[in-house]
Amino acid sequence: MALPDIFSKGVADGIVNRINALKPDTQPKWGKMSVGQMLAHCNVTYEMVYEDKHPAPSFFVKLMLTAFVKKLVTNEAPYKQNSRTAPQFLITDARDFEKEKSRLIAYIGKTQQLGGAHFDGKLSNSFGKLNTVEWNNMFYKHLNHHLSQFGV
Repeated sequence: MALPDIFSKGVADGIVNRINALKPDTQPKWGKMSVGQMLAHCNVTYEMVYEDKHPAPSFFVKLMLTAFVKKLVTNEAPYKQNSRTAPQFLITDARDFEKEKSRLIAYIGKTQQLGGAHFDGKLSNSFGKLNTVEWNNMFYKHLNHHLSQFGV
């Protein structure tokens, strides 16, 4: 079963509509993150693509990530609730809901506008070259997991 195509306008708009349904006081169905922290957490994926904010892992760590984590992140199987996350994705401080929401919506729009062809063969910070389907699955699955966590 293929995941929805995050590079299509309809799917990207649907994700944005779900984000817009969140409120600053929306509570999670599981986990400990606040809604602002969750939005900041989701932004990390895009920061790794568009910003020079997160250093690439060492050769050895990247080798381990590619061997043991890449498939979990890029396949179509949904994430389990309360799964462990990489250290860069841990958000423990308070975050501004509106700021993080705006950033995430902008990243989703930029990604959709660039389109799947832009990402085909593009290097991932953690996993090396990914094809369009792997990028799509990584983007969509992560967003869907956390939006479902917050009931939208």
